[in-house]
Amino acid sequence: MTTRELTRELREAIVASGYFPEFIEATVARAVAGERIVDSVVHHEATFNHDAIHRHVTVLVLTPTRFIVNHTDDGEGPGPTQALSTVETVPLRQIRSVSLTHVVTNPERYGNDGADPSEVWLSVGWGIMRRLELEPAACEDPTCEADHGYTAADVADDLTVRMSAAADGDGPLQRLVEFGTALQLATA
Repeated sequence: MTTRELTRELREAIVASGYFPEFIEATVARAVAGERIVDSVVHHEATFNHDAIHRHVTVLVLTPTRFIVNHTDDGEGPGPTQALSTVETVPLRQIRSVSLTHVVTNPERYGNDGADPSEVWLSVGWGIMRRLELEPAACEDPTCEADHGYTAADVADDLTVRMSAAADGDGPLQRLVEFGTALQLATA
């Protein structure tokens, strides 16, 4: 598949990320492999580490049969600049859960001016990654000094993408909602 076979919207979003667009387009096109693109979303995120900035681009693609996750970020090796691109494809029938979390400031004004989501989280689980969250257990007695051990939560953690209106803008935030809704419908 050539990158020209990607949808115009997907190519434009990859280019707008400003992070090695030709490389990302090529890896996404190879993963799509000529299958029709139903929907897609691109998330660009920068993180800071002491004296360096690291960029990450995640491209999510929905086809009639697969959920494709392409993640590209900076390499850490010495020498010339590196970018690493990892593609995971998941058959839609293997996706166990798709959740969309909407965060709204001033929920009493929802539906009126100023009550649009301020951030959205898309979480997709297909059973590959799990995370164990441990925290000290406690009882309801505020004066209790006994050691109650720990509580644990076993959490599916395959993919979470968070976008906020402040960092990403309203347009990309809405695209994540639309993509998440399409993925929910495709896996229902």
